[in-house]
Amino acid sequence: MWGPEGLDEVEAELLGPQEELKGKEILEIGAGAAQCARWLAAQGARPVALDLSHRQLQHALRIGGVFPLVCADAGALPFADGSFDLACSAYGALPFVADPRLVLREVRRVLRPGGRFVFSLTHPLRWAFPDEPGPEGLSVSSSYFDRTPYVEQDEQGHAVYVEHHRTLGDRVRDIVASGFRLVDLVEPEWPAWNTSEWGGWSPLRGNLVPGTAIFVCERD
Repeated sequence: MWGPEGLDEVEAELLGPQEELKGKEILEIGAGAAQCARWLAAQGARPVALDLSHRQLQHALRIGGVFPLVCADAGALPFADGSFDLACSAYGALPFVADPRLVLREVRRVLRPGGRFVFSLTHPLRWAFPDEPGPEGLSVSSSYFDRTPYVEQDEQGHAVYVEHHRTLGDRVRDIVASGFRLVDLVEPEWPAWNTSEWGGWSPLRGNLVPGTAIFVCERD
């Protein structure tokens, strides 16, 4: 799944035709518990799941999957140039780094010529609205152009969660400046079958305001 709307890679084929994934070497960035890597392995691909959090990778190990798990910074990938055919990230890594171009350039470096990188994140427009699933989440409450990061702190004042906001234009410029070609920008519509409501996600909001942005990028 590329996001809370429920857009499935089986349906979307943003990484390419499903039957062509077999044998492909694919890097999942910000993998968490490596759900995407497990799906890719089931298609016959050869995934590598990378995350900065050792604890998340422990969950991945507990759940199972026969593929490498790598604990590393997405801004300093521990792989040789041209190691992968494809790369993907579903709500991982990129929203949480202050310099996304550093990550994008690293991903481009480890991709082979013609390689594709597909990543999803919260649609930048959502930053202007409260994170509420009901009608209160439909009124603009802050400036879309305010790029101040969202920060949660512990009792000692240490940041425990940081998410960075960049506008849609910022994301496009980051992609192009990092040497990628933007092939597609997908904004999934909320499907009728999805009646789930959690956090700031709901059919009400999903039918009116885009929630996820998926960037499909290729390197020359």
